[in-house]
Order: sequence, then structure tokens, then C-alpha cells
Amino acid sequence: MSERRACRTLGQHRSTQRKVPRGRPDEARLTADIIELARQYGRYGYRPITALLKQSGWQVNLKRVERIWKREGLKVPQKQKKRSRLWLNDGSCVRLRPERPHHVWSYDFVQDRTHDGQAYRILNIIDEFTKEALMIRVDRKLNSTDVVDALTDLFILRGPPEFIRSDNGPEFVATKVRDWIEAVGAKTAFIEPGSPWENGYCESFNARFRNELLDGEIFYTLREAQILIERWRRHYNTVRPHSALGYRPPAPESIVSIDRRPTMH
Repeated sequence: MSERRACRTLGQHRSTQRKVPRGRPDEARLTADIIELARQYGRYGYRPITALLKQSGWQVNLKRVERIWKREGLKVPQKQKKRSRLWLNDGSCVRLRPERPHHVWSYDFVQDRTHDGQAYRILNIIDEFTKEALMIRVDRKLNSTDVVDALTDLFILRGPPEFIRSDNGPEFVATKVRDWIEAVGAKTAFIEPGSPWENGYCESFNARFRNELLDGEIFYTLREAQILIERWRRHYNTVRPHSALGYRPPAPESIVSIDRRPTMH
């Protein structure tokens, strides 16, 4: 059958058989940006990558990024296994839920090693409602005195929250820490032993922290670990898209322009 007759039968213009599809003019540049972001943030899926593209000025929807993501063979990280929660006999949940900023802070320890095999400890303090990493303190040893010092610095800058949730480790249940927290006007919310899901916000943060940084970096010195971890904390707060916040960062940086023109008198 001739091209003319086939097009007449289908009601289709003959020019459609000769036009070579070119695709969008910005397709190559967008693809390059997606691949670069996937390389830079290897544990992000296409949804956070879409949010980062929009932050950088791209007007692009999720489906287009997903199409390019799959075409380029980029792999989405596996989802974290869901945990059950602790329930009371009457069906109510034990877990204290944050309702507003500055309502509930939580903190926990993470341990890692430098390249020479020496252990170091990391104290993470987060605001459960905003998901902001308020402080990450890194040192070879951290105890109850260091917890008080870290919280003191934050209380001076931000004031005390209503509740502070923590593990049942010896550093956290120490009388010194508990008495000091109560003295400054906050309340403690210790989790039940063997129930890490009650501290799920901090547990989730710790998992991302280890997945996105600790598992992929070799720290040769403690100082190097302190610098790179603090840099990651700033990126987490100001740039990294968070799914629970509509793929916005917890504390994005805002730039205020200053008018330096002289005023007329």
C-alpha cells in the first residue's frame, strides 16, 4: 500500500511520516543535570531530585524527571523497612507527637570509626516537627556533661523546648541531665526500653545520616569528620528535600537584598 493511500485511509497528513521527532531542546541539558545530581546525591530518588531541580530554577514536572531517570537506568534507593509502634491496652499510642516547632526535641548517639580504627561518637539533636538538625556534636568520647553542654548552647540560641525525648542510655537518664533539663523549664520524655520506634524521628534521621554520609565517606582524622559532618548538617537543613515537608528543606536559606542607595534628606 502506498504512503498516500495509507495516510488517506487513516485520515493522517503525509507530512507526519517525514518529520523526524527532535524532542525538547533542553532535554540534553536536563538529562545532564539529573545525572549530575544523582551522582552527587547517590541515595536520592527521582522525587528529591525533582525538588532540587526546581530549587535551581528548572520548570519541570515529576513525570518528566521520572521518564529520564528510568531511561538513563538510574536506580532508586530501597525503602527503609517500616516498624510497628507501641500501643497501650486501650488502643492509644504511647508516643508523644510533635505539634509545632519547638514542641519536642529528640537526641541520640551514633558511633563510627576513623580510618585508623579509633571510635568516635556523634550526638544528634533534632526538632521533631520541623525535622531540622539543630546540632551534631562529634568527639572521641561524649558523656552526660557533653549532653548538658550541647543543650546549653542550643537553649541560649533558641530557648528550651517543651519536651526533650531521649533514649534510656546512661548518658541520658543521668540525674545531672534530668535535673538540669527540668531546672530550665523543659520536660523529659524517655522512651520505653527496647522500643526504638518511640524515638522514630531521631531513628529516621540517624538512618539517613548513616546512609547518605557515614557509609560513603572515609574520615582519616577526627577533625576531618567534624568538618564534613557539619557541612552535611548544613546541607540537610538548607538544601536537602524532605518528603514529610513536601520535598522542601527543613530550614531553607533566605536571601534578603539590601538596598545600598543613599537616602535623600
